[in-house]
Amino acid sequence: MDTIADFLTKIRNASKAGHLIVEDRASKLKKNITKILFDQGYIANYKFLKTEKGEIIKIALKYHPITKVPVIRGIKRVSTPGRRVYVGVDELPRVLNGLGIAVISTSKGIMTDKMARELRVGGEVLCYVY
Repeated sequence: MDTIADFLTKIRNASKAGHLIVEDRASKLKKNITKILFDQGYIANYKFLKTEKGEIIKIALKYHPITKVPVIRGIKRVSTPGRRVYVGVDELPRVLNGLGIAVISTSKGIMTDKMARELRVGGEVLCYVY
């Protein structure tokens, strides 16, 4: 069971279908990915809610105001439980020549590829967002 791939697939499918809100069960890794997506401008807003069954994440997807095209054009899982992808500082990927982001899990936390370059750390490539 790859919960991160399921989470990214829910976001991808909801944005392609034109949905406004996506809900999923929360985990520490999903919360960090959600915060990065918000900080980079890929989602409109998010909220963490506590329920009887546990904590959930509500994500408000973002669309272009005139053309109604989703801001997230693509979101792709790179490292899977069966095949982990680790990169060093010099091998950090550039997504669409810097127009997209790569979410990296480093020893200093979850961050984008640009932040990892600034801090000079490598790690596991979780996903690409563009």
